[in-house]
Amino acid sequence: MVNVRHPRLHFSQNQLPPLQSGDRLTRLEFERRYSAMPHLKKAELIEGIVYMASPLRFEPHAEPHGDLMIWLGNYKVATPGVRMGDNPTVRLDLDNEPQPDALLMIDAARGGRAFIGADGYVEGSPELVAEVAASSAAIDLGDKKRAYRRNGVKEYIVWQVFDQTISWYHLTDEDYSLLEANERGVICSLVFPGLWLDVSAMLGGDMPNVLAVLQQGLASEAHQDFVQQLAS
Repeated sequence: MVNVRHPRLHFSQNQLPPLQSGDRLTRLEFERRYSAMPHLKKAELIEGIVYMASPLRFEPHAEPHGDLMIWLGNYKVATPGVRMGDNPTVRLDLDNEPQPDALLMIDAARGGRAFIGADGYVEGSPELVAEVAASSAAIDLGDKKRAYRRNGVKEYIVWQVFDQTISWYHLTDEDYSLLEANERGVICSLVFPGLWLDVSAMLGGDMPNVLAVLQQGLASEAHQDFVQQLAS
């Protein structure tokens, strides 16, 4: 009987196996394999398990993602000392290396908890992480949420596109609680003063109103005090 090796399972000593969804890996091995696949756009290690993104459709993901970045980008521009990232790799702990859709972090030199490592990756826990959840909703609200909570990510935003909801979690007493919108339908960050979100406007793609409400937050006394605090 001839023993035939499947070509996908036969590797030379110098060739790394490709990443595949469901692989259980250490973070070091995950990084080695990810780096060896430069064509791969997004892979994450969540609680020691590899997740690889499907091709992204425009309306369920790309467009909401773009609107989210416009909102966070305007806040960053108005708040020196705050940094924003689009799909950055984040080394949370030994079992978790997510690649969130967006993050907002206080610069380490200004007292932020996360920093940029020598090889350019984010190390530690950013103050705010945001995910656009379409097909990934179960992961984003399950293992990924637990990993962010355990590592002390202060605020976590999940935009559930198909459910038309935006859930904004704040870390209190080692657990996440939902931030409630005020009577105007606006959620205000407790970590980044002036970061205000008109939820219905964002869900409806009404970006002029999203930015108008954000500008009100940026004009608030709390935001001006925060800018001074970062400067000092």
